[in-house]
Amino acid sequence: MIITYIVIIIAAALLAGVWVSWRAGRIDRLHTRVDMARVALDATLLRRSSAALELATSGLLDPATSLLLASAIHGTRTRDGDRPRDLAESDLTRALRAAFSQPDFRASLSGKEGADELLTEVEETAHQVFLARKFYNDMVAATRDARNRRLARVLHLSGKAPAPEFFEMDDSLIADKAGAPLA
Repeated sequence: MIITYIVIIIAAALLAGVWVSWRAGRIDRLHTRVDMARVALDATLLRRSSAALELATSGLLDPATSLLLASAIHGTRTRDGDRPRDLAESDLTRALRAAFSQPDFRASLSGKEGADELLTEVEETAHQVFLARKFYNDMVAATRDARNRRLARVLHLSGKAPAPEFFEMDDSLIADKAGAPLA
C-alpha cells in the first residue's frame, strides 16, 4: 500500500514538473514571437517611411507638403533619446494624412507619371503598418497574459526577461469629417 502512494506521489510530481516546464517553454516561445513581431513591425515602419520619402522627393507634391513629409520622415529615422519612436511615427502618419486630405489631392496628381503607383504604395505600406502593429500588440497581450498567470508569477517562469511593451501610435491614414483618425 505504501509503495502505491509513493508511485502516485512520484507520478504527480513528474506531471507537475512537466506542466511547469511546458508553461515556462510557452512563455519563452511567446517572448520569441513578440521579438519576431517587433522586427516585422520595424521593417514595415521602415518601408512606410521609404515610400513616404519617395513621395516627398518625387516632385509631385507642393514644396510645403514635401518639406512637412521630409521633416516627419527624418523624425522617424533619427533616434533621439528624448522622443519615443511611437510619437515620431504618429507624426509621420499625421503628415501623410494632411497631405492625402488636401482638397483635390488625387485629382491634382492624376496624369502625372508614376503618381498613382506611388500613392498606392504609400497607402499599402500604411495599411501594412496597421496590420503589423495590431499583430505585435496582440502578441504582447498574449505574452503579458501568460506572464501574469498565478503559476508564472509564483514560480518566476518568465525569468529576468522584461515584460514586452505595447506599441501605440496613430496609424490611420484616413480621417473622418471632423479630422479625427478612423480606427
